[in-house]
Amino acid sequence: MTIFAIDDEPKALRVLCRAIAKAAPDADIREFERAEDVIAAVEDGETPDVLFSDADMPYMSGVELARNLKLRCPGLNVIFATGYDDYMRDALNLHASGYLKKPITAEDVRIELDNLRHPVRPSPHRVRFQCFGNFEVYIDGHPVKFSREKTKEYLAYLVDRESLCTGAEIAAALWDGDVNASYLRTLRKDLNDTFAAAGCGDVLINDWQRRGVRSDLVDCDYYDWKRGKPWAINAYRGEYMTQYNWAELTHGALEDFGK
Repeated sequence: MTIFAIDDEPKALRVLCRAIAKAAPDADIREFERAEDVIAAVEDGETPDVLFSDADMPYMSGVELARNLKLRCPGLNVIFATGYDDYMRDALNLHASGYLKKPITAEDVRIELDNLRHPVRPSPHRVRFQCFGNFEVYIDGHPVKFSREKTKEYLAYLVDRESLCTGAEIAAALWDGDVNASYLRTLRKDLNDTFAAAGCGDVLINDWQRRGVRSDLVDCDYYDWKRGKPWAINAYRGEYMTQYNWAELTHGALEDFGK
């Protein structure tokens, strides 16, 4: 579990981090005194599971920081650690995971980590697909960057189908069939090269003229939802691959199931 802790007061930050370390001795804890440094770390590819943040900070409040980070990391658990009650309404509006009053103790932290809004699950898999909200791809906890932006959508369709797909099927879904075969080959190569470079090429299926993903080698909220895993059922909040219009078919099925 990766935990970011931020407080503009060094003494308060030390107290908070000691409490976190005692409650979660195996966690990777990053300490920050400035909100802009937290944002820079996320922009550089770090993906915290939990953010403990003071609410009342200069230049950028903890509330503003949390709002900024949740746009970049929709599954982020935000826990405010503050000496004031004034920010409780903001925390509710942000759907924060918790709200602690200073001084923070290890027991306070442990209770919050045991009841996270977005549970952090240990997994042996290096690849994770996030389908609820925006579609995102992670390898070893870091967002994957492809050479071509459309490659990510190509992969999203394979994840959505969870079955072998032909190039014609992919072209019909993503471009209404109006795309040439050479462009599809370019995207497929970008996808294969990116995963191979990370040592995860076995996740992808290239079966003659059909493509797919090995669902048994990845973590995926949608796959776990289909398998009835309680954490995934609770994680679905009405959004599925929101950046892709073709995903509305699956989104509709998810909504119908919940009625």
